[in-house]
Amino acid sequence: MEPVQGLFRISGHGNGFDNMIIKGDNCAVCDCLMDEFTDKVKCIYIDPPYNNGEEYTHYSDVFSHEQWLDNMRAIISRLFRLLAKDGSLWISIDDNEVHYLKVLCDEIMGRNSFVTTIIWQQRTTRENRRAFSNNHEYILVYAKDPIEFKRARNLLCVDDAVLARYKNPDNDPRGPWQSVSLNVQAGHAVSSQFYSITAPGGKVFNPPMGRCWIYNENRMKKEIEAHNIWFGSDQNSTPRKKKFLCDAKLGLTPETLWLSSSVGTTNNAKKQLLALFPVFDTPKPESLIRRIFEIASNEGDLVLDVFLGSGTTAAVAHKMNRAYIGIDVSTESIHYALSRLERVIAGEQSGISKDIKWQGGGSFSYYEYYDNSNKRTINLSLIPQAK
Repeated sequence: MEPVQGLFRISGHGNGFDNMIIKGDNCAVCDCLMDEFTDKVKCIYIDPPYNNGEEYTHYSDVFSHEQWLDNMRAIISRLFRLLAKDGSLWISIDDNEVHYLKVLCDEIMGRNSFVTTIIWQQRTTRENRRAFSNNHEYILVYAKDPIEFKRARNLLCVDDAVLARYKNPDNDPRGPWQSVSLNVQAGHAVSSQFYSITAPGGKVFNPPMGRCWIYNENRMKKEIEAHNIWFGSDQNSTPRKKKFLCDAKLGLTPETLWLSSSVGTTNNAKKQLLALFPVFDTPKPESLIRRIFEIASNEGDLVLDVFLGSGTTAAVAHKMNRAYIGIDVSTESIHYALSRLERVIAGEQSGISKDIKWQGGGSFSYYEYYDNSNKRTINLSLIPQAK
């Protein structure tokens, strides 16, 4: 990847693909990226200011509602142009602005581009200072083309509990299987789906009231002859279809409720960062970003974060072998993100590292945005060094 016009390459770290960390205003940087990356980004995740009126260590989250919406309108309109046809945009937000943001995104990208709203359990402790203990945040999900996104999105890996459903009580040479129902609702059935089945043990079965068999009688006889129908170990139980593990397309459709036990909490993320450098106030756990990337991208795909903060998105992308671009306007945030990525390259074992058996390696380059009237550089000695 050649240096992008309007960006000044400061340094490179490691050898290989030129992943990019860029310091600069995200709208201005995105404009610089348009020529090369329009319709190219597979997954964009952003964790923008929530406009909750709080003062944090590294930034102020105090805007007028109108100013905040104007800022979000400017960046989201650019991000939508960068998305690939099957790409998706994921936006973290809380109760304060989520409904206004949803309307804004519908306006910019079209209501048909809306995919879903994820509910993330971002804390497990009880908050007693307010009328309600607010234990969740939201992730709005939009797609450039929702149909293409659905085709491209990945299922989640099955767990041991799903695999345990597959057994082989009859020693079928095709291997483990589980039984599934042979009847369906009869609303659109034809007459050939209503008949009696006689089990090998002699018992006769008819479909339950309001239901029919999934096959016509001739097809059912062939399935029975092929040993694809299970009548129980006594050969006299309700017939069920054998679904073989070797033929199954294993995977779980992503759900919209993400519990902390699966994707972590803000507190988990704080503990990880505390071991690296002074803690950020509202970091996202690496396991949360991993879940997003597992669904919305594959190895080698390009991902983007224009509110990079402490560098979680880039760190997770690096470990998961995604190409990435990370942008932030804060010098302090950029310093910490660069330090974090240096540790990732060195093989640090926090976050998702142990789960995915991360061993280190890879590379990235650091850029700064500039214009002809104000070309800026950075003092690399200010970047915290990995221990």
